[in-house]
Amino acid sequence: MKFASWNVNGLRARLKKDFMPAFGALDADVFAVQEIKMQSGEAILDLAGYRQFWNHGERKGYAGTAIFSRTEPQAVTYGIGVDEFDCEGRVITLDFGEYFFVNAYVPNSHNLEWLERRMNWEDAFRAYLQALDRQKPVIVCGDFNVAHQPIDLKNPSTNHHSAGFSDEERAKFSELLNAGFVDIFRRRNPTLTGAYTWWSYLRKARLTNAGWRIDYFLISERLVNRVTAATIESDIFGSDHCPVTLTID
Repeated sequence: MKFASWNVNGLRARLKKDFMPAFGALDADVFAVQEIKMQSGEAILDLAGYRQFWNHGERKGYAGTAIFSRTEPQAVTYGIGVDEFDCEGRVITLDFGEYFFVNAYVPNSHNLEWLERRMNWEDAFRAYLQALDRQKPVIVCGDFNVAHQPIDLKNPSTNHHSAGFSDEERAKFSELLNAGFVDIFRRRNPTLTGAYTWWSYLRKARLTNAGWRIDYFLISERLVNRVTAATIESDIFGSDHCPVTLTID
């Protein structure tokens, strides 16, 4: 079973050129996208063999998530039960019977001006995932808007007080891992440097690989031995993010 996750930073724009070639090349059984910035009826995606699940926000052109799946889930849940975040279309959960699959677009703290809101999200989302994990294993993917460790961004020393690398955001991510979830790419590649998933559009950051790793697959510890691959697809362009993938047997 292959999963892919991509913050497309505007699905309508990606559909004009980049999305379908990437979708075909990755050939995932379950393809999750974040920051779709569109309503479900604003474009027709001809994805033969895939069920489509959309969670767009109330505010047009903002946030939103979608999942395209070859496998029919047993149940689908939208949101985490917190109105403040659910109105932005940030989470979709598919129940595949053996495990839950969660697609998430974590709020950005916007130069730390929204840090308190971000902390509220972190606690609510962690509690949501823990409740799922008590039932069965969880696979959660998406844009988490945090580089966890200095190895996860090109310039940690100059970004210590930046949104996405603040002590508070990194500590909350550690809490999530300590709650029983594994950053599977880092578990499999503990010392790999230069592995990033997001690059600023400014200063030719992608050309020089001055990036951040903020897109993840996290899995319940008891799924680790079933993982056969966890990749960063940095050769796929279009968005300011690149896709990440997970394959389990």
